[in-house]
Amino acid sequence: MDISALRKISSSRAALRAFILPAAILTGLAPADAGLAQSWPNRPVTIVAGLAAGGPTDTIARVIADAMRTALGQPVIVENVTGASGSIAVGRVVRAAPDGYTISIGQWGTHVTNGAIYALPYDLINDLAPVAWIANGTPLIVARKTLPASDLKELIAWLQANPAKATQGTAGAGSPQHIAGLYFQRETGTRYQFVPYRGVAPAMQDLVAGQIDFMIDQATNSLPQVRAEKIRAYAVTGKSRLTAAPDIPSVDEVGLAGFHVSIWQGLWVPKGTPREIIAKLNSAVVDALASPTVRQRFNDIVQEIPPREQQTPAALGALQRAEIEKWWPIIKAAGIKAE
Repeated sequence: MDISALRKISSSRAALRAFILPAAILTGLAPADAGLAQSWPNRPVTIVAGLAAGGPTDTIARVIADAMRTALGQPVIVENVTGASGSIAVGRVVRAAPDGYTISIGQWGTHVTNGAIYALPYDLINDLAPVAWIANGTPLIVARKTLPASDLKELIAWLQANPAKATQGTAGAGSPQHIAGLYFQRETGTRYQFVPYRGVAPAMQDLVAGQIDFMIDQATNSLPQVRAEKIRAYAVTGKSRLTAAPDIPSVDEVGLAGFHVSIWQGLWVPKGTPREIIAKLNSAVVDALASPTVRQRFNDIVQEIPPREQQTPAALGALQRAEIEKWWPIIKAAGIKAE
């Protein structure tokens, strides 16, 4: 066979390969992704929690994980990866395979404010895909029992009259209590001293003891002390009263309309996770949130479940973007940086 004939054969084979490869992509590889979604999950799923065991985020993760197990037909494991206010845990999920087996649970701090406080090696919006908005933990404005103010308006007036000695307890720079306090100062025209602690528990102990004047903290932590009449509650920082504390008015009712702070919780997966898998995860979460057992557990820890229409990936994504637009300018204006 001469050289020209060999060249014709080689050219024909190259053309055949050029035809076969796109066909394989269209008819072979695409169904493989669909097959992955159809067979998912076929092994345990892990929820990565970036905050300490026993706290609200960890508790919510374990309640949801236990309920999701039934819908998914596989174990759902909660793994605590603490450090840097939850940013290490979120980074771990960002780097995980986008196959639905690694989920990030987080909240206002880990998935919003951390982006303005830390130089994160990932993008909170573009490197994660939302799954479901699962809970709202609304803070209370609370004060030492001996503070001479009977309602929120009187508290604000007292803070304005005592800028040199008034104090607000926080769990440290950049904590939800600190950021909410900055927002409170901006909205009320007050100035006072922030007193940082190594966590909410010691701050609450000093509030009960009368060593600091007031706090803006999750109802999960503060409501038991209010019920025990060890501190005084002035308002809920939400649009409406809490189901667990219907006697405490909302800020809108008592003269501070629009001062809304919510330590909400959600679930995310790595960017690129197939939409079919996200839909299955969302369905499992929706089923879990409809469970009377889950609803009672959430009520016990003063967490409110969003309405069904807000339990979607789109609703969580919209909430996260809106919160970034609201809180990042406040944080950056205050110059808050990671300690």
